[in-house]
Amino acid sequence: MRPDDLTRFATLSEAVLHPDGVRIAFAVSRMNLEDDRYDRHIWLWDGSECRPFTHGPADTRPRWSPEGSHLAFLRASGEPGKPAQVAVMPASGGEARILTDLALGAEEAEWSPEGASLAVVGISWIEELADLDEDERKRRSRRIQRPGFRFDTQGWLHDRYKRVYLVDAESGDVSALTDGDRDTSVVWRPDGGAVGFMSPRHETRYLDAGSQPWEVPIGGGAAVALAEVGHWNLLGYRPDGVPHVVGLPGLWDYPAMVGLFRVEADAPVRLADGLDRGVEAATVTSTPRGPQWLADGAARCVIEDRGTNRVVDIHPDGTWTDVLGGQRVISSMTTRPDGSAMALVSTSVTDPGELCWWDSGNEETLSAINADFRDGVALVEPEYFVVEHDGVEIDAWAFLPPGDARVPLLLNIHGGPATQYGWQFFDEFQVYAAAGFGVVACNPRGSSGRGDDFVRVPVGRWVEERPPDLEDLLAVADAAVERFDRLDSDRQGIMGGSYGGFMSGMILAVDHRWKSAVPERGVYSFSSFAGTSDIGYWFPRMYIGEPDPERADLWLASPLARAHRVTTPCLLIHSEADFRCPIEQAEQYFSALYTNGVEVEMLRVPESSHELSRSGKPRYRKERFEAIVGWHARHLGLSS
Repeated sequence: MRPDDLTRFATLSEAVLHPDGVRIAFAVSRMNLEDDRYDRHIWLWDGSECRPFTHGPADTRPRWSPEGSHLAFLRASGEPGKPAQVAVMPASGGEARILTDLALGAEEAEWSPEGASLAVVGISWIEELADLDEDERKRRSRRIQRPGFRFDTQGWLHDRYKRVYLVDAESGDVSALTDGDRDTSVVWRPDGGAVGFMSPRHETRYLDAGSQPWEVPIGGGAAVALAEVGHWNLLGYRPDGVPHVVGLPGLWDYPAMVGLFRVEADAPVRLADGLDRGVEAATVTSTPRGPQWLADGAARCVIEDRGTNRVVDIHPDGTWTDVLGGQRVISSMTTRPDGSAMALVSTSVTDPGELCWWDSGNEETLSAINADFRDGVALVEPEYFVVEHDGVEIDAWAFLPPGDARVPLLLNIHGGPATQYGWQFFDEFQVYAAAGFGVVACNPRGSSGRGDDFVRVPVGRWVEERPPDLEDLLAVADAAVERFDRLDSDRQGIMGGSYGGFMSGMILAVDHRWKSAVPERGVYSFSSFAGTSDIGYWFPRMYIGEPDPERADLWLASPLARAHRVTTPCLLIHSEADFRCPIEQAEQYFSALYTNGVEVEMLRVPESSHELSRSGKPRYRKERFEAIVGWHARHLGLSS
């Protein structure tokens, strides 16, 4: 696979089953290098074939009306400054009607149980900016009065409201249901009398990652909190109307396996407490998000487990049942109410994914959208191996290029750290293997998919010279060289993004085997990250611990504090609109390395967020691949 092949595969998501239990709407996204955009359409499985259902160019998030007569979705024109709005079209096909004209667009739309209206998450300007023209808004200085004024991929937040609106499905009439500024994740109570949503409204909401589940009556009235503030992500209702939340009850419980909790008067009660796996995948979030409720009150969930995403049913009594697994990642799932059948998007290391149908244990593939890609692009099947280190098992994968020649080792470190590598298709590994590198990837302690004890190992340890997750990564590199004769121990490179960039910097200061490094979008100085990142107020506390008034611990945990010991040539890649790890992080690290005489370059990517490698503009994604392959090839003795 080459960087030019990015346009040859499609990503499938948001599979939703029609009320007839047969038809399936799902979203298909493909990179368009020529126009430098993503072409997004809604497709339909009509019972006999898969075919495009909408014309795009940017249609997402399909939702069937309860009686199945219409499909709602989000439509954007693809023009800069023209946000997505809610569209509705007949289930039989035809032209879509645009229902909303919200100033900054819509992000979610969910049908009411009777199908006459939709609950919509919409974005609007604050009052003092609402009547200004665009030029005047851009001209004005930004007056910041609180933290949380910007967020990665979302941009500036201090000048806009995100609220829940009620939209008439026929007329398009819009009325506001909520008055918050960050109201999201709408869901209807089954009786149709109220809409549930998530919102941070507590006094310290800009200083922590807390949120609350709320419910607002359709007939008018104030929103009511259903539970105390916690690290909550989603709200859902069992078919009998009992609310449930996904997340963690404590503000500072993360990192941990997020659970499913039944909301009760005293406090939410965790179900399937012994499962020790998160019910919402951190790495490849299943779509639609959250549990799918069955008629008997069970919650069908996609969970992460040692490099896979599998399906389980969590029952009202707290027990759980395995439904579907395998060496793959299930990235979308929608089920019949009786649980007998479901549609899903299944991906593997050599397959970007297709729409599949599971019925009473039997499974078939319905689509062939990526067939040409699979047939026309040579993909590498990895070898899975387990490294026993410090009393734990570390899951690892090696992607070796075809042939018998010795190849450089390229250690890849994932982000998070509470995410995981695994059995999903990952374009990065395929591109690097095709370029001639022996790609090694693993899930060190701190990764998700292995339970609470495993994911919390790094907490409080990054101030150490050699924290346990660092040691795990080095142990895997050592084991890979010993296990695979083709890996050249004299030519080793390292790279990673976000946490992977941070940990690359930590490793480079203590281990000098590396001939090449590409740290990306990393945290290099927690001291400045704490004041510039969109999550800087709380993320350091979650991983480093209670704040030190003098902030010495933040510096001790920073690769920048150790940069004077780095000798490996480094290419730093960072996006200029990264609000998660602001570009000042790379600027500081670049300065330190350059001052110390290290060969270093910085690739600054304009108009891009922290998500560059996953959802950035296609041309930048291609350029990024070319820069990475070229740098490693030059320093590890390959012709790029």
